[in-house]
Amino acid sequence: MKRCHMAYAASAVAALVGSGIGLGASPAAALHQTLVVHQGESIQQAVNSARPGDTVLVLPGVYKESVTIGTPRVTLRGAGASTVIEPATKTTAGAAPGKNTRATKSCAEGGNGICVIGTKTTNVEGVTVADLKVTGFSRAGVFGMATDTMTVRNVQAVKNAVWGIAQERSVHGHIMDNYAQGNGDAGVFLANTITEEAGALDTRRTVIDHNRLEGNRIGVTVRRLRNLSVAENYIAGNCAGVFVVGDENKPKAGDLEVAFNDVTENNKSCPKTDRLPAIQGSGIVLTGAEKTVVDGNRVTNNSGDSPLSGGIVLFKSFVGVTNDQNRVSGNALAGNGPADLVDTETKGIGNTFDHNACRVSKPAGLC
Repeated sequence: MKRCHMAYAASAVAALVGSGIGLGASPAAALHQTLVVHQGESIQQAVNSARPGDTVLVLPGVYKESVTIGTPRVTLRGAGASTVIEPATKTTAGAAPGKNTRATKSCAEGGNGICVIGTKTTNVEGVTVADLKVTGFSRAGVFGMATDTMTVRNVQAVKNAVWGIAQERSVHGHIMDNYAQGNGDAGVFLANTITEEAGALDTRRTVIDHNRLEGNRIGVTVRRLRNLSVAENYIAGNCAGVFVVGDENKPKAGDLEVAFNDVTENNKSCPKTDRLPAIQGSGIVLTGAEKTVVDGNRVTNNSGDSPLSGGIVLFKSFVGVTNDQNRVSGNALAGNGPADLVDTETKGIGNTFDHNACRVSKPAGLC
């Protein structure tokens, strides 16, 4: 990188000077720095130079690279939608050597834009990605694996081939105030592990809130996870709004909440995949989940001919796992087809529907 401008915290400097600490002494708290990246410079080189607590500030411009963060408590922040990260061209690929070169190459070769990566034994803690746009990647715009307290805020994740924002094997996450549009699979995707079978992971209260998710295959997918919240999001124009997905492994997926979301007109038609049939007109779908609370959502005008179509749908998982002890309550539903509430379970135990404002259910009597 041509240059890095370091802005030290003025209050910390003043405190240091006022205390009379000499050059040979160790201050109680290390100074944090801001490394500023201009268009034409390497974001990765600045990230490589960052220490825990530092901020990498990326000024407006188009940056053609993938970025990997493995240092705890680093903030990568842009200047809003005018800071754009796109895939590298062949001539710029590998142009960001440094201490994370191997991981950076893996992130780029995996087709991801920004990667926050811990290790098999240690989660990377406290990383924030904020205020930028990431687009055009062949996998995910922002991808976190083995993270703790990772925050993704005010990011535009647009037209990536698989996911807009994704986390795997992560805890205490916060995905908030983002815009995910036109991604090939989910706008926001969270899973225990992607490449192998395993029981549901306790996310220790990950929160997905106040995001706008439009025109993706699925707005939010929560796969094989427990103890999290999907709340107060606007989810529209996808093939499906929210999917909570479980399987036959133990512990079972669930023990989470989907609450106070606006889920409307998710009527795109998407072809079947290896995991799902064709989907269209699905608002909120639970499949193979337990003890999930679906509460206070506004679910309107989701309609289609898929087996998963409808406003709020309980559907036995495709590996035969039932939905059990889920509660659907206090939701406002209208104009969904084939019905506002759909329960296809024949063997599920303890599922309840109460105090929902709706007109049509399948079977009858759930409204």
